[in-house]
Amino acid sequence: MAIPRPCRSNWLPFVGIMILVAAVLSLMAYALLWKAGNLADLPHLRVGFYNFCLWEEDTGSLQCYNFPELEALGVPRVGLALARLGVYGALVLTMFAPLPLLLAQCNSDTGEWQLAVGFLTVSSVLLASGLSLFLSYVWKWVRLTFLGPGFLALCLAQALLIFLLIATVLFPPREKKDKGKWENC
Repeated sequence: MAIPRPCRSNWLPFVGIMILVAAVLSLMAYALLWKAGNLADLPHLRVGFYNFCLWEEDTGSLQCYNFPELEALGVPRVGLALARLGVYGALVLTMFAPLPLLLAQCNSDTGEWQLAVGFLTVSSVLLASGLSLFLSYVWKWVRLTFLGPGFLALCLAQALLIFLLIATVLFPPREKKDKGKWENC
């Protein structure tokens, strides 16, 4: 005869979801904060959300460009601002996801869970669109082989965000059971 114990099997998917959130936040913080948003950081080229430096043959060094020169090169101010808003906004919204997830799990509240799913959905869309928009503006100077660990971290964060969305949709919190009841799981 089995001894009754409290059902805790619904915490296992939640712990996996929280580990995924931590991984996504770590990757995005690494790429956007630690690497300062630089997607290509080579001796002859530094291109990122806040840096745009090209090698100048005349001076034999990197020449960094700001906005009047960037617009002359074909990088619009509004486009770059939207790309920055996308990737850094995704980081901020992903930081807001763990609290509603935790509250939803503890209170068995689907409304809070849906709020977290909304944060993660918008984060995924913002990250993908911001990164795509930025790459569309700088692609004439950057090749796939030039992209470094910051770019790889953002791509991996995007993939994990999609996986995280699938997990949060497939494993919502269960309805709260009577605390006085014990059941076999």
